[in-house]
Amino acid sequence: MTITEFNASLQLTQPPADLSPALEALWWDAKEEWNRAHDIAQDIRDNAGSWIHAYLHRKEGDNLNAEYWYDRAGKHMPPVPLQEEWHQITAELLSASAK
Repeated sequence: MTITEFNASLQLTQPPADLSPALEALWWDAKEEWNRAHDIAQDIRDNAGSWIHAYLHRKEGDNLNAEYWYDRAGKHMPPVPLQEEWHQITAELLSASAK
């Protein structure tokens, strides 16, 4: 799936069935369903889950919690707007899933 196809899927009421949990969390976040996205992200036990979890807490405004999760993901809080970070995470995960 490309980022264009992923963004087009946001017109649906449910995420595509073949999305990984990480991409599903990002899909729900884009639909302004923060709690649903967070519930999914906190159950993902890898770096991608930690990165999404960090992003979600940054979006929430809880930077202390976000820093914890960025550290777990092996990343730093980026100096970019939230929408740009969402795009970076989504594009990276889509690229990895296409391999």
